Amino acid sequence: MVRQRIRGLRVARGWSLDDLASRCHLSPSNLSRIETGHRRLALDQLTAIARALGTSLDQLVESADDDDVVIRPRRDVVRGATTWMLTTPERAPHGVSVAKLRLDPGPERSTGELRVHPGRDWFTVLSGTARLQLGDRVILVEAGQSAEFSCMTPHAVGAQDGPAEVLCIFDHDGDRAHLGPAASRG
Repeated sequence: MVRQRIRGLRVARGWSLDDLASRCHLSPSNLSRIETGHRRLALDQLTAIARALGTSLDQLVESADDDDVVIRPRRDVVRGATTWMLTTPERAPHGVSVAKLRLDPGPERSTGELRVHPGRDWFTVLSGTARLQLGDRVILVEAGQSAEFSCMTPHAVGAQDGPAEVLCIFDHDGDRAHLGPAASRG
């Protein structure tokens, strides 16, 4: 898998074997043998190749586990939401989590519990209309619109007049407050 990734990244950049070899200080023949599996990979070579390709060693050698392919939804009946975690804590860029939520309408959800926590939340509405309550204000956010706000303002997000699907970005505090500990585990 690592050899295929090296070749794939090289080709995607439009580089020849000579181009990559000069960037990582290997001979083109050694690099060719590495890519084809006719030469063992040494850690120092792998580090130089990753650096030349503009990637990390971790990304170059990460497992190709099939579990990473399928994102399974998690249903929260009490909150009336289905969550698809699009990032996992170990892959979350800059400590943020990305989730897709389907919010179902309901009378108890339209006046949901207002939460307060450190940080900022951001979401964009993919379909339907989201109902954002910020303190005493109610803001309807329609498909194609986004909202970003301080989480120190008491807030709740629900669906208005039918289901709504939203794409959310949460920092660590928002992840715990909105998605709960089960979602944080991926």
